[in-house]
Order: sequence, then structure tokens, then C-alpha cells
Amino acid sequence: MDSTMENVIERKAGLTTFQLKVLAIISMLIDHMGVIIYPEAVWLRYVGRLAFPIFCFLLVEGYYHTRNAAKYIARLGIFVIVSEIPFDLAFHQSLWYPEKQNVFVTLFIGLGMLWLLDREREIITRAGIMILAMWAAEFMHSDYGFRGILLIAIFWMTREKKAAQYLAGAAWNFLWPSRIQTVGALAMLPVALYNGQKGRSMKYFFYVFYPLHLLLLHFLAYIYM
Repeated sequence: MDSTMENVIERKAGLTTFQLKVLAIISMLIDHMGVIIYPEAVWLRYVGRLAFPIFCFLLVEGYYHTRNAAKYIARLGIFVIVSEIPFDLAFHQSLWYPEKQNVFVTLFIGLGMLWLLDREREIITRAGIMILAMWAAEFMHSDYGFRGILLIAIFWMTREKKAAQYLAGAAWNFLWPSRIQTVGALAMLPVALYNGQKGRSMKYFFYVFYPLHLLLLHFLAYIYM
């Protein structure tokens, strides 16, 4: 086998961004089915613990691969708004529930944090940015709260040190009072298989899937429960 063929095989080994996204949304869908339709099936929630760590990892990777960070942030901001009513309907049976905000809020705050961190070099300033972002997530009552921002920061800080990234990413799942999140440590297995390639491009599908699947689950629960 010549070197060219070996390089092609090496580039294709592992999981692409697209494949990781598919895994994350399947996990998320199963989790939300457990919350909204089958609350007695606790195992569905365990499966769902894989989703958020993968999404946070992909957010950091997406930030470093995007050609336009401003558009990336704006796109997330749009889906913060688009997803709020579906989120409130699905989880709180209300058009507006200010006590909890959808996960796009967490990702939006985290992405803004990354943008600011890349423009500062002072350790104290960077620490302040992280603390401010975690406070914002708590103030906004966003899904996963300050811990969600912390995980994004962990993936950012350890991006060039893969072993530390996997260990710290797994350890994050043990910071929760509930044992159910500990299963999320397994998300580091597919993350470790990431090959740095984009794979198929279905960018807007993954954004639109979040509010649409919440609306669908809400209506299914309304009809059958």
C-alpha cells in the first residue's frame, strides 16, 4: 500500500463532525422522550446524558473552524429565540416560562465567552470572563447553567492536550448532585474518535431539529397522555 492510500485511510478513520452531531441529537431525542412522554423510563435519561458533552465539544471545534465567528454567534442567537417557545411548551406546558431557558442560551453564552477569551491574553482577565459567563448562565436560568459554561471552558482550555481534555471532560460529569449525569462521561469515547473532518454538511438541519422535535414531542404528549 503506497503512502497516498495510507494518508486517505488515515484521514477517513474515526468520526466526523456530522457523525458526532447525529449521535448527539439521537441521544438528545431519547432523553427528551424520557422527560416528556415516558418519565417512568429512567434509562432513557441515562442515554440522554451523552448529548450535552458532545454538543459542547463540537461548539468549541466549530468556533475554531468557522470562517466567520460573528455569523456563528448570530446564528446561535437566532435559535435562542426560535427555540424558547417550543422549549417552554415541551417542558413546562407554557408559552413563556422565565424560570428556565433552552440549551441554545447556554451555547450562545459559551460561544460569546470563547470569542472574548481569544482576544485576551491575561490569565486574570480570562478567568474573569469565564466567571462572568457562568454568572450569566445562572442569571438567565439556562439549561445546564454555570456547569454547562464550565464544560465549554474545559474543552477550550484543553483543546491542544487531548488526554487532559478527555479526562477533564469525563470528570465534569461527576460535578452534579444527581448520579444520572455520571453516565455522560461515556461521551468522551466518541469524542476521542473525532477525526477533525467535517463530513456531510447539514448545518441548518441540526439547528432546526431542536425546536421542531420539542414541538413534536409536546403535541404527542398532549394527544396521548
